[in-house]
Amino acid sequence: MLRENTWRAKLFDLTLLIVLLLIAFLCLLPLWYTLAVSLSEKSAAAAGRVWLWPVGLNFNSYKQIMGDGSFFNSFWISIQRVVLGASVTFFITTLMAYPLSRSTKEFRMRNVFMWILVFTLLFNGGLIPWYMTIKELGLYDTIWGLVLGGGVPVFNVILIVNFFRNLPKELDEAALVDGAGPWRMLLTLYIPLAVPVLATVTLFTIVYHWNEFFHGLVLTSGQENYPLQTLIQQFVVVINTANMTEDQYKRMSELSNQTLNAAKIFIAMVPVLIIYPFLQRFFIHGITLGSVKE
Repeated sequence: MLRENTWRAKLFDLTLLIVLLLIAFLCLLPLWYTLAVSLSEKSAAAAGRVWLWPVGLNFNSYKQIMGDGSFFNSFWISIQRVVLGASVTFFITTLMAYPLSRSTKEFRMRNVFMWILVFTLLFNGGLIPWYMTIKELGLYDTIWGLVLGGGVPVFNVILIVNFFRNLPKELDEAALVDGAGPWRMLLTLYIPLAVPVLATVTLFTIVYHWNEFFHGLVLTSGQENYPLQTLIQQFVVVINTANMTEDQYKRMSELSNQTLNAAKIFIAMVPVLIIYPFLQRFFIHGITLGSVKE
């Protein structure tokens, strides 16, 4: 009986391993395929002959994208946007979530502000009023317009609120007995305990600011102020051949929108793929604890 149970356990482990390897393969396949297309020649990509390996290996798509001097300037703007955006969002969402996680006895207007917050999650003022507000505040064509234009993600605030509310009430009582005020409780008690959910919302913010291109399109007046995603999007949509050198025109003739789009997607994925492993261990824990309302 014991041997039979051991054999069944080993068979189950083997089956589970095969299933997990299959899932991992299916997750990695789109990334690998995108890289293969971006490294293939124009005719092979257009004919759909690319599968797991590049056909007619070349780096023309990446040369075309990175050969432009504005690429590195836009890359630096995107880095600034991610760093400033993540910092501002972390600061604002944490300060909003802490009082909203208190009971109505501690914060009488809690429900009023919570409903206002939820209302903004469901409805917004529209694109034109948002644009006019950004411009009237003098944030147009600045890095702060890109950062503050979406600086308060309400969904992240609600995640942190629910996480704070799920912490044991005895922690508050013990801190009050020790003479801790609200600021000390937030900085020394709540923030250290909320590392999983804070890491999760930080990951959300990083991905948002890195991948978002529309704000760069409407809040900047020229290519020199474009973030990376906006620059690549514009480069793919509008390709100016009038000022190209003979060598650049030759490289463009060897490209297709498919190879350029694949290169664009792969370049956009690399920074997030680098950051994600460092925050992944907090991701599931933070989502689970922050998504359940007490």
